[in-house]
Amino acid sequence: MNYRAVVMYMEIGGFVSCLCGWVLVCSTLPTEYWTFSEVGTIVLTTANYYSNLWRDCVSDTTGVSDCKDYPSMLALPAFLHGCRALAICAVITGFFGGVLTLVGMKCTKIGGSEIANARVTFAGGVTYLVSGLCGMVTYSWWANKVISEFLDVNFRAQKFELGAAVFVGWGGSVLLLSGGTVLTYFSAKEGLPKIDSSAARPQRPATYATARTGRTYRRPDTSSRAARGPPLFYEGGRSREAVKTRLTFNRDSFV
Repeated sequence: MNYRAVVMYMEIGGFVSCLCGWVLVCSTLPTEYWTFSEVGTIVLTTANYYSNLWRDCVSDTTGVSDCKDYPSMLALPAFLHGCRALAICAVITGFFGGVLTLVGMKCTKIGGSEIANARVTFAGGVTYLVSGLCGMVTYSWWANKVISEFLDVNFRAQKFELGAAVFVGWGGSVLLLSGGTVLTYFSAKEGLPKIDSSAARPQRPATYATARTGRTYRRPDTSSRAARGPPLFYEGGRSREAVKTRLTFNRDSFV
């Protein structure tokens, strides 16, 4: 099995994991059992109280249940507004992550070149990671508030416990994070450009003193170079030295 087939199967596994996690996160939004509490004095008058992000509900042992939406949106605490916003962001980003991943996966062959598809898959994996992070923060924030109120001895209001929806949301968030990590890792190895450390290292500009040889420049010695060469002879058998001496003597005599 070559490397391309391995990457394709890993992308399929990561996408299935993210898709299952996104479905679990979406299923928790309409579920009322985010918190529940059972209150009763005798068996026939036992009542169950449960609530979620949108409403409060109550049911008794006879099977009669009644749900009521929160009366005022502005009167709600900031904690509830934050959980609502994060949960909706998890659903929306998970949807767009699925679209990007479907376009960029190797098995679908919808996009263009291999590098372009890898980059689209990388974007989908990052979007899935954002979705899983939003979901994890939502359920952890909700659970922290419920547990802190339950363990607080000074809290006199009705105390609740964690419902099934919180645990389902935790599982979906873990699937989103794990699948997004797989998609991001394998697509980044192919789609993102590799940085060469030698090319990224700043080069020292070449100077006149250290160009090519790396040695300090020294002015050539003209006297020694002239002494090494053989004497040049001109017409009449006289050398350059004799001509230079004659010219110097004539100039001195003239002065």
